Amino acid sequence: MKTKRIGVLMGGLSAEREVSLKSGMAVHQALLKLGYDSVAIDVGRDLAEALRKERIELAFIALHGRYGEDGCVQGLLELMQIPYTGSGVLASALAMHKLYSKQAFAAAGLTITPYVAVRRGETVTVEQLPFGLPVVVKPVQEGSSVGVAIVKQSADLQAALDDAFRYDDQVLVEAYVKGQEVQVGILNDQPIGAIEIIPKREFYDYEAKYTDGLAEHVFPARLSPALYANVQQLGLKAHQALGCSGYSRVDFLVTEAGDCYLLEVNTLPGMTALSLLPEIAQKGAGLDFETLVERIIGSAALKTGHNAP
Repeated sequence: MKTKRIGVLMGGLSAEREVSLKSGMAVHQALLKLGYDSVAIDVGRDLAEALRKERIELAFIALHGRYGEDGCVQGLLELMQIPYTGSGVLASALAMHKLYSKQAFAAAGLTITPYVAVRRGETVTVEQLPFGLPVVVKPVQEGSSVGVAIVKQSADLQAALDDAFRYDDQVLVEAYVKGQEVQVGILNDQPIGAIEIIPKREFYDYEAKYTDGLAEHVFPARLSPALYANVQQLGLKAHQALGCSGYSRVDFLVTEAGDCYLLEVNTLPGMTALSLLPEIAQKGAGLDFETLVERIIGSAALKTGHNAP
């Protein structure tokens, strides 16, 4: 594997560009430290040209959000016959699309929050919702809590919808569920631990995720042994329900009654100094950052199932 020239794909065109650059540089430095032939590639619309110019033989995808986490880059790499880390085209697209992933989770028997999908141009009032306030408003295809708002008063719903529509043509309005924020790490298609997030803001928003000191991480999550084991297995079931491969991070809200509400599967979780998967890997599986990166590289593959001519 160390003879291959590895391209670390980072940056990109989404609202999560800055976080992706941090993830990518951390991965790139780890690969260099391990002795790999690694090159950092800031992804733009000339990605195919850059991959050819750098003679990339394997891609570590450290992109977040649209055009990187949604199957677009994965499809390009399939066409170019370049093995890559993480999930394939379909699983990536499903995981990124919060509406279709919810439908897949429900079909697999997983518990999801009640929701209503709203398209641009449609209107919805609190009175029309099948659940009451508060509600959570979020774009269908964004990550890192971009465009997410908790609405507690009817008068604030339209402003939250307008903000979410800045990022997507479709928005979800979900029933608010009060619970512990628990995230499960999956590596090589097995759960490796569950961490609890205690945000110092109203919820685990973009700023809390990427600003040191704005969220407390508790590992292992403060759950009973039975519930801790259950949430890990539910995380694996969610990973499998979308057809994910390699690694992921699965986010839950766990209520006092022990109900585990599945929020989403992140097919390309953050790899920054504050990111959760590296922390879960270190505390739950004894893997330092470099070893985690190497394990992920080891699972890189083409997802077509055959070698194209």
